Amino acid sequence: MSDSEKPAATATQATDKKPAASTLEADLTKYKTAADVVNNVMKKLIELCVEGAKVIDICVEGDKLIEEGTGAVFNKPVKGVRVQKGIAFPTCVSVNNTVSHFSPLASDPQSSQTLAKDDVVKLHLGAHIDGFASVSAETIVVGASPENPVTGRRADAIKAAWHATEIAMRMVKAGNKNWAVTEAVGRVASAWDCKPVEGMLSCQQTQNVIDGKKRIILNPSEAQKKEFEAVTFAEGEVWGIDILARTEESRTTIYQRDSTITYQLKMKTSRAVFSEVQKKAGAFPFNIRVLEDEKRARMGLQEAVQHSLVKPYDVVFTPSNTFVAAYHFTIALLPNGPSLITHPPIWYKPELVKTEKELEDEELKTLLTKSLRESKKSKKKAQEKEADGTN
Repeated sequence: MSDSEKPAATATQATDKKPAASTLEADLTKYKTAADVVNNVMKKLIELCVEGAKVIDICVEGDKLIEEGTGAVFNKPVKGVRVQKGIAFPTCVSVNNTVSHFSPLASDPQSSQTLAKDDVVKLHLGAHIDGFASVSAETIVVGASPENPVTGRRADAIKAAWHATEIAMRMVKAGNKNWAVTEAVGRVASAWDCKPVEGMLSCQQTQNVIDGKKRIILNPSEAQKKEFEAVTFAEGEVWGIDILARTEESRTTIYQRDSTITYQLKMKTSRAVFSEVQKKAGAFPFNIRVLEDEKRARMGLQEAVQHSLVKPYDVVFTPSNTFVAAYHFTIALLPNGPSLITHPPIWYKPELVKTEKELEDEELKTLLTKSLRESKKSKKKAQEKEADGTN
C-alpha cells in the first residue's frame, strides 16, 4: 500500500479497540485459517512461475484457488448467519521494476506479458475468514536454483527485502514505536546499496479493515516525516507489514471500497456497479475482473472514485533496468509476545541468492539472532537482572 492510498481519517475509530480476551482466540483461529489458505495458494503459484508462463493466468489461478480454499472452511452458519469469506487482496504478479498491484485484465495491453528467465517476481495475495484477513507476499526469481543462484543487483534487492522483513518481525511488538521500524528497515536496505520503496505503508488490521489508522511508513519524504503520526504498538493488535526494497529509485485494475464515505451516486450504472462491489467484495480490495461487465464497471467506478466511495490501487514502477523485491506478513501482538499469523516465505533460501554484500550493523545482526518471542526463562532472567540493577 502506498501513501497515496489513504483511508478516511475516521476509517477505524470504532474498530481499532483492543479485542477482549474471550474473542481474541476465536479471531486468531480465523486469521490463521485464512493464512493456511494463502500459504497453500502461494505454493501452487510459485510452481506456476516458470519461463513462458502468462502473468494474467497466474493472477486468475490465484484468485480461483483463494475462493476454493476459503470455500472449504467455516461452512457452518453462526447463529443462522453464513460466515463471509474469500479474497482479502486480489492476486498480483509484479515483475522486475513493477513495484506492486499488477493484476491485468484480458482487455489490457499488458495481458500478454509472460515470465522470462531471471525475472524477479513478486507474488502478493490475501484471504479472509469472517473479515479477518491474512495477506502475504514474497519474491522469487524465475529459473533460479542452487546450481544457478540469483546474483548481482537482483540478489541485492532480495537480500535487502528479506533481511528487512526479518528485522521488522522482531521490532513490531507492544511498546515499540513505528518510527523505529522505519529507521531500521532503511538501515538494513542500505547494507545492500538499496532503499525501501518511498512512501509504502504498513497498517494495523481489524475485522474488515486492512488499512487501519495506525501505520508504518517506509523511506518517507521530508514532508511525510513532518505529517506522519508517531504511534506505539499495543498488545492485542494485528498488523500487516509490507516491506519493499528497490535497487534504484499504468493502468489501475484493483480498487477498494471505503465504508466510511457516503454519497448518493447519480448515474444508474454507477449505482449498479457499486452495489455489485458491495455484494462481491465487501470491505476488501477487488479486481475489476470479478465484476460482471468490465466496460460497465470501469464507467461506474469513475463516479465512485471521484467521490471517494472506492479508492484505486495504482500500479507503481521504478525506472527500467531496476529491481524491486517485496515481502508481506501478518502478525499478532499477543500477551506472550508477537505471533506470526502468515507462514514464512516459501521460496527464499540462502543458497538461492548470492551477493557480495552482507549486513554489518552489529545491533541489527544481534537482533536477527533473537527469536520472535522471548522464552519464559529468558524473560525471567532479564527481569532478575533488571531487579538486581535497581538494588
